[in-house]
Amino acid sequence: MRIFVTGATGFIGSAVVRELSDAGHRVVGLARSDKSAAALTAAGADVHHGTLDDLDSLRRGAAAADGVIHLAFIHDFSNFAAAAETDRLAIEAIGEALEGSGKPFVVTSGTLMLAPGRLGTEEDAAMPTAHRQSEEAAMATVKRGVRSSIVRLSPSVHGPGDYGFLPTLIEIARAKGVSAYIGDGSNRWPAVHRLDAARLFRLAVEDAPGGARLHAVGDEGVPLRDIAAIIGRRLNLPVVSISQEEAAGHFGWLSFAASVDNPASSALTRERFGWRPEHASLISDLERGHYFKD
Repeated sequence: MRIFVTGATGFIGSAVVRELSDAGHRVVGLARSDKSAAALTAAGADVHHGTLDDLDSLRRGAAAADGVIHLAFIHDFSNFAAAAETDRLAIEAIGEALEGSGKPFVVTSGTLMLAPGRLGTEEDAAMPTAHRQSEEAAMATVKRGVRSSIVRLSPSVHGPGDYGFLPTLIEIARAKGVSAYIGDGSNRWPAVHRLDAARLFRLAVEDAPGGARLHAVGDEGVPLRDIAAIIGRRLNLPVVSISQEEAAGHFGWLSFAASVDNPASSALTRERFGWRPEHASLISDLERGHYFKD
């Protein structure tokens, strides 16, 4: 297939491009800069110039493709509502271009959209109070004849080159002089290796039926105190518990994720799509040391 990928040069997107290309698909990546375009060309992908808020460009890219994987998101946590709205409008625009075609459209979401404190599954709908409306927008396109599916990413998608939650926790520990967790640290993050997540996106665009939800979850739930313990040991820093009231001051924008209990299962994804995580678990990846190199 000719697959249009937004976010194709990102940490996850670049792995998706390689996964698709290795499987024989032709990839067309959205590029907002000459640097992104050069990276796509070097990866053997075609270039479609545009930005996430250029809806006409998104429509053209989608209309010329046999399928779409939407990974791009503006990670501006200081103005998350605006980023979420840009995401919703982008999904709607791509859906318009694919309307009535039956073509696959894979939309990215996250397990953090699920109700906390219980094991989330693929059968659970996103919380209606979630600020990001990507899942609702994707499901609306199914009614318009698009084979849309959702891949929910774990809050930690890890591996060399990661610039997400784990590196932020490490930076905070270095800056504060302690590796902290909140309360007893029993709250859990699901996790998945970047390369395992990339393979799931390929399986979704190839085979997922309209309305399917897939979970990119390798570890169902890693306690935050275990993550903090490794960070403290690697950085030779004290590992401490802080109160919920202290969390915002210590973790900043990451305080919500650092306090949420978000265990999630991928049992149905594994059963339905034959997906099996093959790469390092989160704890194993942290122990390899690459996260702690300057």
